[in-house]
Formats: sequence, C-alpha cells, structure tokens
Amino acid sequence: MVHTILVVDDEKDIRTSLSGILEDEGYEVITAASGADGIECARQELPDLILLDIWMPGMDGLETLEKLKSIFPQVTVIMISGHGTIETAVRATKLGAFDFIEKPLSLEKVLISVANALKLQELKAENAELKRTAANEYELIGNAPILAHLRDQIMRVAPTSASVLVTGENGTGKELVARSIHYYSPRRDRPFIAINCAAIPEELIESELFGHEKGAFTGAVAQKKGKFDLADGGTLFLDEIGDMSLKTQAKVLRIIQERCFERVGGTRLVSVDVRIVAATNKSLDQEILQGRFREDLYYRINVVPFRAPALRERLEDIPLLVRHFVAQFYRREGREAKAFLPEAVELLAGYDWPGNVRELKNIIERILIMTPGRTITAADVPDLKGGATTGRSPCPKLEGAFAMSVLRDAREEFEREFIIHKLEANDWNISRTAEIIELERSNLHRKIKSYGIDVRK
Repeated sequence: MVHTILVVDDEKDIRTSLSGILEDEGYEVITAASGADGIECARQELPDLILLDIWMPGMDGLETLEKLKSIFPQVTVIMISGHGTIETAVRATKLGAFDFIEKPLSLEKVLISVANALKLQELKAENAELKRTAANEYELIGNAPILAHLRDQIMRVAPTSASVLVTGENGTGKELVARSIHYYSPRRDRPFIAINCAAIPEELIESELFGHEKGAFTGAVAQKKGKFDLADGGTLFLDEIGDMSLKTQAKVLRIIQERCFERVGGTRLVSVDVRIVAATNKSLDQEILQGRFREDLYYRINVVPFRAPALRERLEDIPLLVRHFVAQFYRREGREAKAFLPEAVELLAGYDWPGNVRELKNIIERILIMTPGRTITAADVPDLKGGATTGRSPCPKLEGAFAMSVLRDAREEFEREFIIHKLEANDWNISRTAEIIELERSNLHRKIKSYGIDVRK
C-alpha cells in the first residue's frame, strides 16, 4: 500500500525538498501553498498524513490544524515551524498534532516522524479490528424468539448502571450475556473483569476481590490490586456468586452500597465506580432459605434479572451456531474451513444438549479435528446419546482401529489408512500428498515404509 502525504507550506523550496525526499522513500506526495489550499486538497485526496507549516500568511498552521481536525478527526498531522516556542508546541499538541518539528528541517528526523506516525495509524486500525473481532467472539448467536427477547433486554439495560443477575444452566453463555451488557454500555472502553467465585479457595477470595497490602499475610511481598480496583470505571462479572462465602458476601454488599472498600491488611478506604453483573446456576431463593446467601445482597444484585436460555429451548439456532463455531475455529487455527452437510447438522439438532452451547462448541471442534475429509457427513457425528458413533464407523476402513484396545495401535491404524486414502486421492504422487497433508516428503517416505504401504500399486 502506498501512503499519500500532503505537504502544506508557503515556502516553495520546503515543498520541493520534502516532496523529493518523501517520494524517494516510496510515498505519494501532494503539496499546497496555503492553509485554505491544504484543506481543499485534504477534502479531495484524503491523505494518510499531513505535514503542516505553522507560520503562513492568511490562515496560519494552528488555525488550519483546528479546521482539519474538525473535518477529519482521524487525520494525522505533523507540525513544522521555523520559530517554534514551547507554548506553540503545547497548543498544537492540544489541537491534536502528532509531532512538532523545527526548521531548519533534519530530513532524517522528518522521515522518522513520518514513519512513526504511519505506524501508529496502522496500530490504531489493527486495534480497532481486534476490538471488533473480540466483540464478535462474545456475540449472542441465534434468531430464536427467546434469544431475541434476551438481546432486547440487554439493549434496554446496557446504557444504565443497574446491577444485573444472570441465571441459567451451566454452558448457556451467562458470561456472554455479561460481556454484551458491558459492550453496549457507556463503560465499554473501560475494563471488563471476570472472576469465578467457585474456582478460588475461600482463604484467597478476599485478596482476589479487594487486593492486599504488603505484609498483610505470608507471601504478600508487595501491594496487589484486587478485581474491584482493576474494574474501576468498568464492569465486574462475579460468576457463580452463589458459591461465595457469607463473610465475603458482606464485604461485597458494603462495596455496592458505599462504593468503597479496604484492601486486606489495610486501613485506607479505596473508592471505586464499578458495575456489578453476577451469575449463578443455583436457585438463590433456596440458598437464602437455607442460610447460605444473604437476602440483602440478593436484592442489591438482582435489580434486573436475566435468564440465559438452555440450548434445548432454541434448537432452531443450531445451524447458525455450527457455522459460527466452524468459522471461529478456523479463524483461530488459520486453515481452510470444513463444511457440515445438512444431514450432519440435522443430527446435531436432534439432541437435547444437557451441556448447552459449551457442549455443542466442544463437539464441533472435536469433529473438525478428528474428521480427515473436508466435508462433515452424518457418519462423522458421534452418537451423542451414548454410543461411540452413529451406528457405523466414520470410515469403513477404520473399523479395525475401533476394535483395538490400545490407543497407540488405533492411532497407527488410523494414520496408515489416512495416508493410503490421501495417496489414492493424489494418484500415488508422494510429493503432492506430502504437501497436502503438510508433512515433510522424507517423513512421509519413512511412514510409507514403516506401514508397509506398496506405492507401486
């Protein structure tokens, strides 16, 4: 990609010298002799970068910079000045200038500044793309009415700071709901911090949530910020909150009420602004009756209740979920995607999925990894209701492998039949087969020899 640079300077010699050195570096250069002409050139050419002189007759550089930024907020501008002062440089920076270069120009400094500015643009674009991709990773996939209703609830609640309690079975995507609430809220540019209350030992949960001071306990060699600290200004997701001890529940309740806390071993109050989204697969009503959950905390976190639906309640979404998980898997692995035939998807849609979306995702990845071909048929789908397969082996030639009791022997049998299948598909051309299965030609030769495969056939 060739970057376009606009040079705005009233001195012809400066325009000529900058154009020459930038063009020698492979940039496309356009020039303007005044601020007004520079703005017009920017409108027509949409340059990637602008080099702008400060002291020009008529509209000076700072005024030009201000107008450019109002019209093109994302444009990167490097200021040039022959009579620069600290005040001028500070004002230019406040107006959005990337850098400030003094005359007489050092061409080396100009090229370094230009390269840095363009690199920053690339990083910003990459960061935006990563954020977009990350948002897609946590998108709620499906068109079922029950999911559409949940999305509508999320869009209503997200702009507020209300606490949310998400209930639902394991694997239904309660964290996805929490991330969606955060993503569509004014807090989206601040941290989303998740903690699984059931996965942290009781003696460490307070330190994880609230942090600790140096020397608070054995091993506390330095001050540590807790999850509430880290989530300041953003969202804290308390997963499996029903497994939190009553002692910790009391401290969390205080933070929600007073928006401040003390670190473990400390006496100073730390103020925070955190939105709480909690999740559980337990019935908190029953937990309260049995004395295991504080009723006052329940009413604090349950301002807006959500329920993540089980997958069996929206089986019509399975085709969409299959396509999403296939694309997600191969985007992560960087290989060509495999295609599920309708018959295979139909088998998946006929199962109750007690493990919900998480189970479906795991099964899809298992099928993609274990199926040698590019097309997933019904035969490649495991018997999810209890058997090892759907009634016949994924490949008739591999029935011997399934009869073996030792994994190593089964793996070798599978590998032998896989190599023969690929050799047949490529007219027994060893070089082409090695390239397709992504194996060194010498390694493929050794395997052919060790498995006793007769390529002369």
